[in-house]
Amino acid sequence: MADAATRAATTPGAELRSEDAVKRPGARSAPADPVEKAVFSALANPARPAADRVRDKPRQSAAVLRFFRIAPGMTVLDLYSGGGYYTELLSYIVGTTGKVVAHNNTPYLAFAKEDIAGRYTADRLPNVERLLGENNELILPAARFDAVLMTNVYHDIYYVDDKAGWPRIDGPKLLAVLFQSLKPGGVIGVVDHAALPGAPPETGGTLHRIDPALLKHDFVEAGFMLDGESDALINPTDDRTKSAFDPSVQGRTNQFVLRFRKPL
Repeated sequence: MADAATRAATTPGAELRSEDAVKRPGARSAPADPVEKAVFSALANPARPAADRVRDKPRQSAAVLRFFRIAPGMTVLDLYSGGGYYTELLSYIVGTTGKVVAHNNTPYLAFAKEDIAGRYTADRLPNVERLLGENNELILPAARFDAVLMTNVYHDIYYVDDKAGWPRIDGPKLLAVLFQSLKPGGVIGVVDHAALPGAPPETGGTLHRIDPALLKHDFVEAGFMLDGESDALINPTDDRTKSAFDPSVQGRTNQFVLRFRKPL
């Protein structure tokens, strides 16, 4: 479980107070901490699409990004970035001195094509570099990134759909690529839909969920250190037995938030 300081910074209540301040200018002054200030400003950016703002509360994005300690000037990889909700926030946080690499593969491009079309029109996000990399073919420069973000994608390591062009991902190979691409001390922030304890890896394909213990094992085996856990997205009303896309839980699944670090 997260320590008391982490829980205080990342509980849903804390997130709602932060969002209330964004919605009501003057409700409180901007935070002094540079990371929190950058996140606060990113969420309040008037250039953000209205559809993104609707997602802020259920995704607890302020709490998540504060927990991952994304800061101005960083170079960040948004792995399997989909429609780019987090990519845009990252773009505003890292600012003109930073860089965001928004990765997708061909199936993700097709799945999120409408969001992507609006996201990158007219050079809206000039500090974002788009990267196409298919499963098991991703190549990244060594020690380029300060942080990597993986939001609701790691379970797809155990998903296979050959007809859709989604072959089984070689998990150890992917984690090795990410490990070498991070600077020493760099962070990987992971959010994913929680499966029941002991759920088999195949649950990633059937329910689009993963047992947090399995994910932790995979990352530690790859050389990462578990650096922190947040309970910002815990939802005890989700019994973790339904698909993450089941209408009764979609957008409200019990999710875990983990921060891993590459040793110095």
